[in-house]
Amino acid sequence: MAHSLKFSANLKWLFTELPVEQRYDAAAAAGFKAAEFAWPYDYPVSFFRELLANSGLQQVLINTPVGAAGSVKASGQACHPDSVAAFIADMEKAIEYASGLSCRTIHLQSGIRQPGISDEACYATLVENVSTAAELAARENIELVLEAMNPHDNPQFILHTQQQALSVIQDSGAGNVKLLFDFYHTQRSEGDVTAKLRRFIPHIRHVQIADSPGRNEPGSGELNWNFIFDALVDVGYQGWVGCEYRPLTNTRDGLAWRKLFPLADSF
Repeated sequence: MAHSLKFSANLKWLFTELPVEQRYDAAAAAGFKAAEFAWPYDYPVSFFRELLANSGLQQVLINTPVGAAGSVKASGQACHPDSVAAFIADMEKAIEYASGLSCRTIHLQSGIRQPGISDEACYATLVENVSTAAELAARENIELVLEAMNPHDNPQFILHTQQQALSVIQDSGAGNVKLLFDFYHTQRSEGDVTAKLRRFIPHIRHVQIADSPGRNEPGSGELNWNFIFDALVDVGYQGWVGCEYRPLTNTRDGLAWRKLFPLADSF
């Protein structure tokens, strides 16, 4: 029987050897049917709308805006007590882009702990902001996802485990917020990735993949991808599987990983 896994190309990570205006067509030519683009905000909505129309791809994920690389806001500001108004403005911009691109899912980036502020205050701010953001997104029939990021790459990020992310969702009381389950981050943070998948699958909206520890294409590291893909099918996951990895060489050559895994050899 045909499997149900659907793979999307994260075009902030893949096809970076090409300018942005060529990446959507390149992804379509490689067999992808959908795209993710973390931060589209350097371009007008119309720019991406044209790329989607020309390529035939579906936009399935964007992220909320973040600050400059290396800044305290580089991973978002949703947990910063002194930045609530700025976060809401970011959220409104993300909703504008998602609506304009018919994208039904936004990754709300939680942010790193704010220096000089208690963890409790940062957590409370995140919960309140998630609740407010969910109300705004619901008006446009958009769902939000929260992602736990591993402490090796993101030591000050406020969410390191799936349970921490789920606790925020539950404490927010929002019905349109779920988990972004990233296999790379989960392996680096917690391990036992398929057990975590089975435990949290009722709360998962989106999945992303990269091998560990290098965050390169599947088959380049320690994870058992046939086992993982079988598990995704077994739990009945119907969403997109985002390819958010750093190709070891170039994107097209790196896509040879699909031939290694039967459940991925169809796109």
